[in-house]
Amino acid sequence: MRAVVYTESGDSSVLEVVERPVPEPGRGEVRIRVVRAGVNPTDWKFRAGGMGELAFPEIVPGQDGAGIVAAVGPGVTDLAVGDRVWTMLAQHTRPGGTAQEHVVLPTANVTVLPDAASYDLGASLGVPAVTAHRALTTSEDGPDRLAPGALDGMTVLVSGGAGAVGNAAIQLARWAGATVISTVSSPEKAALAAAAGAHHTVDYREADVVAAVREVAKDGLDLVVEVAPAQNLRSDVRLIRPRGTIAIYANNGGDEVTLSVRETFSTNARFQWVLLYTVGQEALRAAAEDITAAVADGALGVGEEHGLPLHHYPLAEAAQAHAAVEGGAVGKVLLDVGDVRAE
Repeated sequence: MRAVVYTESGDSSVLEVVERPVPEPGRGEVRIRVVRAGVNPTDWKFRAGGMGELAFPEIVPGQDGAGIVAAVGPGVTDLAVGDRVWTMLAQHTRPGGTAQEHVVLPTANVTVLPDAASYDLGASLGVPAVTAHRALTTSEDGPDRLAPGALDGMTVLVSGGAGAVGNAAIQLARWAGATVISTVSSPEKAALAAAAGAHHTVDYREADVVAAVREVAKDGLDLVVEVAPAQNLRSDVRLIRPRGTIAIYANNGGDEVTLSVRETFSTNARFQWVLLYTVGQEALRAAAEDITAAVADGALGVGEEHGLPLHHYPLAEAAQAHAAVEGGAVGKVLLDVGDVRAE
């Protein structure tokens, strides 16, 4: 089988396509014939050495993917050969991710993909949608699970609504009943956030964000899904309502923030840091179940009509796909790994 590997840190040129034996699943594992693989910022950051030394001598990148169960290991009862599935955290603690024709994973990292959902959608869930779910479910006065009505009466601000996590957060929050506001950096990105379901958009390059958001959320925000705390946290504190939550999942634009102690503690706000690798299995499983329910409801989609343009690359062009994500491609980058025909 073909696999994309790297054996040293560096730019995308360290990726190469090689032939490797088809792996067999062990106890509690399944082997998936990958159809699509998602490419996330975390993939190039790991590859570039931003997360420290390589954990394994050879690594296949890719946390997210979608495909068909081709084999099951001993003790597996909840998945069967032929099941259509999506994956999460495939390359976390393991050397083999989804950028290969077959991947072996524990069943905890695999979820059945609803029949009506495309493999493009399945491969676009994982990191973005699970991150968004976590950000939306950690509020003191909010729900710990998402479903229709779970966020009724709440107002959510999604920072960077044209990004993959922002897009998923808008769609999930809208499905759960929230009023959704999104900040964007251009009219084109405003159109994408609106297509995802945002009720209101604010171009932070053209408008006073605090004033514009206050026009919609006069009593303040219940929740902020934040991608750029270095630039935005002071504004978030001014906008959050008492006992609200500011969920921070990235550090776009800077690693340091400075806050006024008095201004901040008077809000009774919660600052929730979100990193999927340490949220725990209970939170991951809850996210997988709720996200799958949203997909089954038709409430979560990909493509420009859902505010997330797709960019396809063949497996042999994995380096170009990584470079596109690292360069800030708007939308979702996918690797076309295999076809949909059952073996």
